[in-house]
Amino acid sequence: MRRGKTGDLRIISNVGLEKVRAFIPHPLPPDPAIVFDPALRDRLDHALVAIGRLDSVSTLLPDTHQFLYTYVRQEAVLSSQIEGTQSTLSDLLLFELDETPGVPMDDVVEVSRYVAALEHGLKRVREGFPISNRLIRELHGVLLAHGRGAQKKPGEFRTSQNWIGGTRPGNAQFVPPPPQDVAECMAQLERFVHDQPERTSTLLKAALAHVQFETIHPFLDGNGRVGRLLITLLLCVEG
Repeated sequence: MRRGKTGDLRIISNVGLEKVRAFIPHPLPPDPAIVFDPALRDRLDHALVAIGRLDSVSTLLPDTHQFLYTYVRQEAVLSSQIEGTQSTLSDLLLFELDETPGVPMDDVVEVSRYVAALEHGLKRVREGFPISNRLIRELHGVLLAHGRGAQKKPGEFRTSQNWIGGTRPGNAQFVPPPPQDVAECMAQLERFVHDQPERTSTLLKAALAHVQFETIHPFLDGNGRVGRLLITLLLCVEG
């Protein structure tokens, strides 16, 4: 095993001349701690100002429900486009009105599942349910309940090795932790989200939690979308 500042590389397979190394991230928060140089501090300040402006504008709206209705769907469209879907907001609204969208139906179903997962998550945290591995699995279950990911064990952490890029782990660009390490990695992430062993500022927590989640890649499919849902819910819970 080769140790690094952010995690360890472990050989998980050695067949012929091809060694497969999986990356197991260290628990958060980072050690040593992140150094806020002037450039990073400036970006953080800009982000805080932007969030403050958005919060102020929302108090002036005559109908915040309508704003959230549109925001949730636009977020679903943009997040799903990162995964390669072609659906637009208009396509999604047509689908919800039982009209025919102008893109493949699978694309629109995928976006509609994101809407369902986000609405489920927002409802849960408003009821006081904590952001936890249980909630993360719930989100994944809702997200992949229908459509292209329905056969990828919705709501369950993976029990097999996955990889990013390439055609197999041996030529992949990145290999996440082996399946036997997923539960512990996610348990460590859950502890960090709940400010253990120390409190972390909201924006930094959301950013670090997202990166850690994507590094662990705990599901067979839908990791990118669930990771982005996690950011939204963390910001909602932390205010």
